[in-house]
Amino acid sequence: MFSRTDPGPELTIVIPTKNERDNITANYNHLCSALKELDWELIFVDDDSRDGTAEIVRDLAHQDRRVRLIRRIGRRGLSSACIEGILGSTAPYIAVMDADLQHDEAMLPKMLQIIRNESIDIVIGSRYTAGGNIDLWDHRRAYLSKLATRIGRGALGISISDPMSGFFMIRREAFEARVRNMSAVGFKILVDLFASSPEPLRARELPYTFRPRRAGKSKLDSSVALEYLILLVDKMVGRVLPIRFILFVIVGSTGVVSHLIALWVFVVFIQIPFALSQSIATALAMIGNFVLNNLVTYRDERLSGLNFVTGLVSFVAICGVGAVANVGIANLLYGEHRANWLLSGLAGAAISAVWNYSVTSVLTWRR
Repeated sequence: MFSRTDPGPELTIVIPTKNERDNITANYNHLCSALKELDWELIFVDDDSRDGTAEIVRDLAHQDRRVRLIRRIGRRGLSSACIEGILGSTAPYIAVMDADLQHDEAMLPKMLQIIRNESIDIVIGSRYTAGGNIDLWDHRRAYLSKLATRIGRGALGISISDPMSGFFMIRREAFEARVRNMSAVGFKILVDLFASSPEPLRARELPYTFRPRRAGKSKLDSSVALEYLILLVDKMVGRVLPIRFILFVIVGSTGVVSHLIALWVFVVFIQIPFALSQSIATALAMIGNFVLNNLVTYRDERLSGLNFVTGLVSFVAICGVGAVANVGIANLLYGEHRANWLLSGLAGAAISAVWNYSVTSVLTWRR
């Protein structure tokens, strides 16, 4: 016989972390103060922080069973962390916040009241609706944020004023209906949610003032912008071709250009024999492709240390087989089947690209 225990929490707050040790206790204290009358839990999803973030969360969890830790090793990204945190909870309502204390936790009770009592799916803390502001940002950051917002709204047809917000509360059933269509790319989970909806999310925006970061370092850099663009492309064409394959092909195209430039330098300027120049240029292009794919295509599963070396070896070996297949298929179509030279070349390149992508994704990056 099982004895009856207390029911689970009504609200889960999910906070993704990466090297945020100085903000963990402050987040917990602020939420305790703001949510006094509510039944809640707090899940920190930590991407293998090296500054002791997980240890501080673990200490808090020993003192308060409402605090939980999900620690991820070998995976990274705010969106995917939020998704794992939400899937790891059972509460009917889930709020997502950043760890840097820039979101206003005092709004959570009002958000919960609205989502309980109104026929809506999601309540969003908005910086750009009437009453919200980002006054403490410099002009450059404000301009880039608004530009990214306009691009997202235009490219994906999102109607809310602040699709870039990382502060919202959603009904579980609304999230569950969309999670299988989500890309889990980059930092902008709200854009992903709206663009993954089979039918429009019923949303309400609440204004708030975006606060300055209290401690730690901002995660905003060029990779965030790249991941945002990748997300937009994935939501537009991802149902036809996987975004990783598109990136893999783009990187491969840059390899062709770098190969030709290197060949030109070795043959024309350094005057190395053609066969040796071709071999060196091919090796450099393969190494360059591997490095770029590791940085861009598989940025969330990036190889380092010894894994980088073994990954490079496997990548070169696999792409070598792809090159042989490319030449063989192109020769077969052109020589025996009398196909057009351009179509023969494209067919060989296509087969090679699919082979290289499929096998390296399994063996080099071990997906």
